Amino acid sequence: MGCRDVHAATVLSFLCGIASVAGLFAGTMLPNWRKLRLITFNRNEKNLTVYTGLWVKCARYDGSSDCLMYDTTWYSSVDQLDLRVLQFALPLSILVAMGALLLCLIGMCNTAFRSSVPNIKLAKCLVNSAGCHLVAGLLFFLAGTVSLSPSIWVFFYNIHLNRKFEPVFTFDYAVYVTIASAGGLFMTSLLLFIWYCACKSLPSPFWQPLYSHPPSMHTYSQPYSARSRLSAIEIDIPVVSHTT
Repeated sequence: MGCRDVHAATVLSFLCGIASVAGLFAGTMLPNWRKLRLITFNRNEKNLTVYTGLWVKCARYDGSSDCLMYDTTWYSSVDQLDLRVLQFALPLSILVAMGALLLCLIGMCNTAFRSSVPNIKLAKCLVNSAGCHLVAGLLFFLAGTVSLSPSIWVFFYNIHLNRKFEPVFTFDYAVYVTIASAGGLFMTSLLLFIWYCACKSLPSPFWQPLYSHPPSMHTYSQPYSARSRLSAIEIDIPVVSHTT
């Protein structure tokens, strides 16, 4: 059965998952979630922009790449609810996605390095590769939901801040990085779900195994009769008929 071989779909989903986790990590660490632009009408002074991240805050003059003020204790005094939620949601999403990657890796390694000789004693200890990919797809979907929901909330909370104070708040590119990474997690989950539902032989070469695997315990079978499927031991009792 094709589900017991390493497919291009599973490899692509694994690589897509790695890229998505890397994007989530970058979005978590970037200090570019929200910008507060302070404009001065004094010609002798420069406009000031405050970049707000989840963990640090940086203030720069226009045209300067150096931080005039770099607050490394911002993570403990965040006064914006959306950023506070993201401080918990994004690390949790990264941990869940890393667990999904581990399951994908276990499933592929079990498929690639399994023994070709059946061993009945190890039957209960074998890893179900297709099951690993299915659970990994569910975890990727959960990680994408956890990271996407608060990231989208940033847009609406930004509108709330501009209405409450002044229209000086804008969201920065870390929001787009995180949303794109969450989309990558959903794509990874979709690939694994489609593969699990249609991993049998299909016309498209994308779903075909990358190599032909020798028969192993999963494909090992013996010719039993219909009665032997119901019992471990089959006993044939001859019937002797007497004729008069």
